[in-house]
Amino acid sequence: MTRLFVNVDHVATLREARKTVEPDPLMAAQIAEKVGADGITVHLREDRRHIQDHDVERIRAAIQTPLNLEMAPVEEMVQIALKTRPYQVSLVPEKRQEITTEGGLDVASQIEDLVKMKDRLQSGGILFSLFVDPDARQIEAAAKVGADSIEINTGAYSEIKGGLEIEAALEKIRQSATQAAALGLHVFAGHGLTNENVQAIAAIPEIEELNIGHHIVARSVFCGMEQAVKEMMASVKEISVHDVGQA
Repeated sequence: MTRLFVNVDHVATLREARKTVEPDPLMAAQIAEKVGADGITVHLREDRRHIQDHDVERIRAAIQTPLNLEMAPVEEMVQIALKTRPYQVSLVPEKRQEITTEGGLDVASQIEDLVKMKDRLQSGGILFSLFVDPDARQIEAAAKVGADSIEINTGAYSEIKGGLEIEAALEKIRQSATQAAALGLHVFAGHGLTNENVQAIAAIPEIEELNIGHHIVARSVFCGMEQAVKEMMASVKEISVHDVGQA
C-alpha cells in the first residue's frame, strides 16, 4: 500500500502571516497522525518563511510516526538535521525568490559534495533522499551518490490539465520510477498532487510513498484537517487497492 506523508508547511505559512502562535503545525501533524497518515513532512527553508527551527524540534519530539525533513543541501541544515535526528532528510533545491520549489535537485553536478553529506547523515542514523525531476541522468546520479531513495518531482505533471500531454508526463514518471527501482533506490513522489490527480501516481507500482501538503491544508480551511487527510488517504488507498487487485 502506498504510504502518505502529510506536509504541514502551509499551516505554518498561515501562522507566519501574522507572526503569531496559531495555527500550530504541530497540532496539524498530530491530527494527521491520529487519522492514519504514515508520516509527517516539514521543509525548513533557509529563509524560514514558514516552518521554524522550533517547529522541527517540537514535531520531532511529539509525533509517533516518522518525520521527513526537507532541506537545502547546505551546512546549516546538515547541522540542524544531525541535532534533531529526523527519520529521513530529503534534499531539495532552493531559490530565495521562488514561491515554492520549482524543480528537482541537480544531483549530477554535485555528486562528490552530496556523497560527503550523505555519509554524515547516514552515519547519524538518518535516511537520505533526493528530490529529483523525472530525468534519467539525475536518477543515475542519485544512485551513484548512494541515496536511500529519491522523490520524483510531480510538479510538471500536476500543472497539466489533460490530453496527450498528461499521458506523456505520466510516462516520464513511470519510466523514472522503473529506472530508480532497478538501481536499488526506494521511490517516492510529490509536489502539486491533489485528490483529483493523485490516483495515476499512486497506481505506479514502484512508488512507495507520497508527500502531499498544500492541497490537504487548502482543503482543511473548508472541511478541517482531519477530513482533508481522510479524503487524501481515501484517494490514495482506492487506487492502491485497485492496483493490487489487478496485479
